[in-house]
Amino acid sequence: MASDKPRKAGIITSGGDAPGMNAAIRAITRVALRHEMAVVGFYRGYTGIVNEDYVDLDRKSVANIVQRGGTILRSARCKEFMTPEGRDKAAENLRKLGVDVLFVIGGDGSLRGAAALRDHWDGQLIGLPGTIDNDLAGTDYTIGYFTALDTALHAIDKVRDTADAFERIFLVEVMGRMAGFIALGVGIGCGAEEVLLPERPVDLRELIGRIQDSRAMGKTSCLIVVAEGVVHRGVRSLDDRITIHDSTMLAKEIQKETGLDSRAVILGHIQRGGNPAALDRILASSLGAYAVEVALEGATGVMVGVKSQARCTVPLEETWTKHSSLDEYLLKIQRLLA
Repeated sequence: MASDKPRKAGIITSGGDAPGMNAAIRAITRVALRHEMAVVGFYRGYTGIVNEDYVDLDRKSVANIVQRGGTILRSARCKEFMTPEGRDKAAENLRKLGVDVLFVIGGDGSLRGAAALRDHWDGQLIGLPGTIDNDLAGTDYTIGYFTALDTALHAIDKVRDTADAFERIFLVEVMGRMAGFIALGVGIGCGAEEVLLPERPVDLRELIGRIQDSRAMGKTSCLIVVAEGVVHRGVRSLDDRITIHDSTMLAKEIQKETGLDSRAVILGHIQRGGNPAALDRILASSLGAYAVEVALEGATGVMVGVKSQARCTVPLEETWTKHSSLDEYLLKIQRLLA
């Protein structure tokens, strides 16, 4: 714990960008300034610390950014920081600049970097959950998740129109390499017939059987939401000759077995972009302000989050060593509603 009130704060956004990061930068900056802390923003995550690439932040420099997607501090992955020598360099630069507390906005890789920095630097480290995947333990929601849901839903609604018009099967691949939060959320929200998740094994024979049963009952189209982690890990073909590693291949396999016209749509990085939704702006703003408050109380080595509508802190290590689970009730009702 730090014994003195921090006098200078640093901010980075690291890893994949998430809508709402700018709102968090704004909140940290303005609350820190109210507590007479100077604020610097490092460009491109840990790269900016290693290369001393930074900007002084004031109220004016963070004006009119709460509604902007992306991050004004930009983001990148820093190979040099992954080495002890790189972290030594980063620590020395933080000391040289007089930074007392570093706020790290990002996902599990970014927070792991913050934890690794503790062995090289004795300043305070506070993490904020910035990732569309919503897969960090210690918080119910992460900055960017709500916007990613809305973006995917808007696209899928348009796909549904085409699926109905041509009586097709559409596989829509959404982000989520390790976790199916986005897929489950949009699957419920768009009324998908099927949702394929990394947390659940995919039985292709059963899936095709359900599609055929649905067609026999008179349903003329089918929408399948696929988390990218499902196909990246591989799905065995029915004849067990090949492993399917992308949604286009999976659509072709389904068409081959059912005789029904099947197409794949991969939404990709559009889910990271766009103006943040209201919930992400509110979440990011409240967590940014709260992060400054816990830093003033002397906290370090923690991530701020929200659990059961209450703001909280959790040790950095718990964000990736513990598991963030899908909502079992949503899992149960998805099939019922479809």
